[in-house]
Amino acid sequence: MKLSKLNIILAAALTLVGANAFSQKTYSELQQISSLNRGVSGLRSMQDGEHYTVSRGGAILRHSYTDKELCDTLYKGRFASYEFSPTEEMLILGNNYRPIYRHSSTVDYQIVSLADGKTITELKDVRDLTLSPDSKWVAYSKQNNLYIAAMGHEATAITNDGEWNKIINGTADWVYEEEYGFTQAYAFSPDSKQIAYLRFDESQVPTFEMMRFDGKLYNEPYSFKYPKAGDKNSVVELWLYDIASGKKQMVASGEELDLYIPFIGWTPAGELYYYSIDRKQRNFEVILYKADGSHQTIYKESSPRYVERPSLSTIRFIDGDRFIAQNETISGWNHLYLYSIKSGIEPLRALTEGEWQVTSIVETTDKNIYYISTESSPLRRNLYSIDYKGKNKRRLTELEGTYSISPSKGMKYYISTFSSASAPRSVEIRNAKGELVRTLVENNELKKKMESLPHKEFFTFTTERGDKLNAYIIKPADFDSNKKYPVLLTQYSGPGSQSVADSFSLGWENVMVGNGYIVVCCDGRGTGYMGEEFKKQTYGDLGRLEVEDQISFARYMASQPYVDSSRIGIYGWSYGGFMALGCALKGDGLFKMAIAVAPVTSWRYYDTIYTEIYNDLPQDNPKGYDENSPINFADKLHDRTRLLIMHGTADDNVHVQNTMEMCHALNRAGKQYDMMIYPDQNHSMYPAYANNIRIKMIQYTLENL
Repeated sequence: MKLSKLNIILAAALTLVGANAFSQKTYSELQQISSLNRGVSGLRSMQDGEHYTVSRGGAILRHSYTDKELCDTLYKGRFASYEFSPTEEMLILGNNYRPIYRHSSTVDYQIVSLADGKTITELKDVRDLTLSPDSKWVAYSKQNNLYIAAMGHEATAITNDGEWNKIINGTADWVYEEEYGFTQAYAFSPDSKQIAYLRFDESQVPTFEMMRFDGKLYNEPYSFKYPKAGDKNSVVELWLYDIASGKKQMVASGEELDLYIPFIGWTPAGELYYYSIDRKQRNFEVILYKADGSHQTIYKESSPRYVERPSLSTIRFIDGDRFIAQNETISGWNHLYLYSIKSGIEPLRALTEGEWQVTSIVETTDKNIYYISTESSPLRRNLYSIDYKGKNKRRLTELEGTYSISPSKGMKYYISTFSSASAPRSVEIRNAKGELVRTLVENNELKKKMESLPHKEFFTFTTERGDKLNAYIIKPADFDSNKKYPVLLTQYSGPGSQSVADSFSLGWENVMVGNGYIVVCCDGRGTGYMGEEFKKQTYGDLGRLEVEDQISFARYMASQPYVDSSRIGIYGWSYGGFMALGCALKGDGLFKMAIAVAPVTSWRYYDTIYTEIYNDLPQDNPKGYDENSPINFADKLHDRTRLLIMHGTADDNVHVQNTMEMCHALNRAGKQYDMMIYPDQNHSMYPAYANNIRIKMIQYTLENL
């Protein structure tokens, strides 16, 4: 349920123009100011490892990594997205994206030949279009069925049983999309002869209905399958389709065992593999489907609490036998391990180790693995290389902050994007040794403006219970330690998350700093990048330890000589909204103001995958669901605490049901509170009401804190 980034254009611009003028500035003016934080758009590395492409000014431009002057235009025209065909002879252009849920859209695609610019094929209103590795076949899904076509020819239906709210072929159901973060549920074999795909039977999944208004005379219900904690999930099957013969066969099924099959792929040797996760998410396996029809488990990870949700990049194949896995249960920290299919499920060796963790693998070559880790600090991200014996480790990035890396093919070069709490984005090209080739973006104008604006100061806070937690504080530019300041506490606090990070961000909270408020943030127990034990101690009891920590942090701030202890507020969105409510209700008047946006108010209302991994099933752990639900202690809202709840009525993720039931509970308890409802808006309320909601939060804080 991780919330999309909230540091949107408006928030950044509000910070720069100053809060006193925010209501007079137009949205377009704010966008212009925000555009100072430039980056590189539409970045793609090309197969030769010597060139990359970007999208700029309605064109796709090809650049040399080393030669600043070498640039040519590959395509100019209308497109919202682009990808190269695997052979790089064609462009796949996407237009007219029509969102379905968070990651899904129907799209109009155009496939164009790079040789002459001619359109080879056009497809309207389809999803997840992909070309085969030899670029001779195109596959896509439409209306819950999967199709394939020879390039430029009519399509053939691989499946024909797709039906809304019943059967889905080749794309994910709602809960897989939301919690595993993907929609395309099929994959071509390396030789382009087969397609493996997932089939979801969601006919037994309970239906959720939300009302849409959309300016119509008669409002209409929108119904979709949403499995809430403890309820039935889709039955998922893995199928294999042979392109030449048109024959299909089922490879694996979740019909008998209540399990998840979230990711599928092919090894470099052309063998199909798939992930298998049990319902309680304590056991994770990667299983190889062999040519003789047998199944071989090649990787296994288990935990008495849970194994963190994997991604397709959790394992990375080096060749037909060896692969690298990211595992946090072996040592208690997420590290890299080398495995061999022939040698069995035990790792050959650990490649990295220590009380820090790998956050991602960037690239692998014949000699080295390149990865991002927290070795310098849990707040920072740096690039390292290491060989397959776990030797010759090198740090390739120099500054202290947060790096993201876009590698060339073979890692001969990479594009490095860096920022820190005090420095906006800078983009450079480096070679494999980490040496500077050239600079793409410096953002000097914004850097100069930032010199006069306050930024995060990091510190470690120790609770009354002895837990050491990472935190930051942002003080007004004219801060005077002899004065008393109101404090706004911002947080998210969800399992494995991180809000206290040494990276550049500007949110609506920065506007409050410009108005004389101190803004603080603390990552409590259960958050990420501090090791497995720190993260998993909230298991089965979501909301108890986290609320304790935020209340402890508020008490700590109240004790500071420069803080007005009668003016402390808290804000959060999604899981953070759940936390803002919990703190407001259990804080016994400590918080003068609380803002909860799109809050979960009972984990019984949230989906299976996210809720059950962190809180077990409600049938087996009812206390973990009820004892920390804000609905069940609404009567504790203190008379001095002003509470604002905000929610979109078309939030398919955290349903507005959560807010309605919270209102029921507050009303029954005779409590007063404020509300803002956003008709037909989803979980982020972007873009339609992004402006409105942040201005409301600014005004509410100014008036009540």
